[in-house]
Amino acid sequence: MHTKAAISAALLLFCFSAGESLAQSTPKGALLILAKRDQTLAIVDPATLKVVKRVPVGNDPHEVIASSDGKTAYASNYGGGAYNSLAVVDLIGQKALPAIDLGPLGGPHGLTFVGDKPWFTAEAAKVIGRYDPATNKVDWVLGTGQNRTHMIYVSSDQQRIITTNVSSATVSIIDKITINPGPPPGAPQGPPPGGAMGRPRTDWDETVVPVGKGGEGFDVSPNEKELWVANAQDGTVSIIDIDAKKVTKTLSANLVGANRLKFTPDGKLVFISSLRSPDVTVLDATTRKEVKRIPVGHGAAGILMQPDGARVFVACSPDDYVTVIDLKSMQVTGHIDAGHEPDGMAWAVQR
Repeated sequence: MHTKAAISAALLLFCFSAGESLAQSTPKGALLILAKRDQTLAIVDPATLKVVKRVPVGNDPHEVIASSDGKTAYASNYGGGAYNSLAVVDLIGQKALPAIDLGPLGGPHGLTFVGDKPWFTAEAAKVIGRYDPATNKVDWVLGTGQNRTHMIYVSSDQQRIITTNVSSATVSIIDKITINPGPPPGAPQGPPPGGAMGRPRTDWDETVVPVGKGGEGFDVSPNEKELWVANAQDGTVSIIDIDAKKVTKTLSANLVGANRLKFTPDGKLVFISSLRSPDVTVLDATTRKEVKRIPVGHGAAGILMQPDGARVFVACSPDDYVTVIDLKSMQVTGHIDAGHEPDGMAWAVQR
């Protein structure tokens, strides 16, 4: 009896220990990968390239972003305009939280997290918006007047917003401005009685810059002087001087189907993926010349740079994996089983 009890206790301890080993906590610096067909968010340990947990995120998830404290993730449920929600994931608890209903703001896609709030595009509504987690409300929206407002960039000081508008073949550069209203026309000179002159207010000034057809994936250079846009239908890259707000050069890069474009953290190289190419194209940001084409599979979508500039991750949607490329050797060094049709990726760094 004592022997049987000891064996039972040992088995119980083994099962408990095995269960503990399977329940891995979210790494302090986690790689987040969306699998569109599985409708899941994979939390990945970047050291081992293994999935720690898969969390459901709703219909047709396309892009993902993490909060600045690394504890919450937001994913856009896109559907080409059919859906209107942002999925929310507790990264510490590794579980889905109630989704954010965006109401009439259909087709959320591009995401960024600035000023403790997620910003998003809503393609079907032709707007960009911002959600406040503290009040659980969309606290700001702005129309672009453009078709398929898709990807989004917001400066760290929240004074500039940039979007690509795919079907309009344009980029919107939107700057925050201050308006100081004077007295109405025909009013007598001098201050109005009781100091009733209109108060200064903020507004947004939008400059629409034409680019190539199908301009979608884009990135802002680390020095914030240039904006590079990959034009999927033209196979070109438009380079925009951000302050001048105009295209200064168009590269004939032979990149039909270009999907995403990212600068390396040092600003020296530009990586471009294409859903119609087995390679990722690498350009020199200074010479504008092609440096290399790196074979990754049967097509690629999302690109994510490792913050320290050591590696780049490329979502190979047709192959159901994420390719890992060493930025020093420019060679593929691994793959991540991210689920079916991986695309949007982000870093979550706990603070």
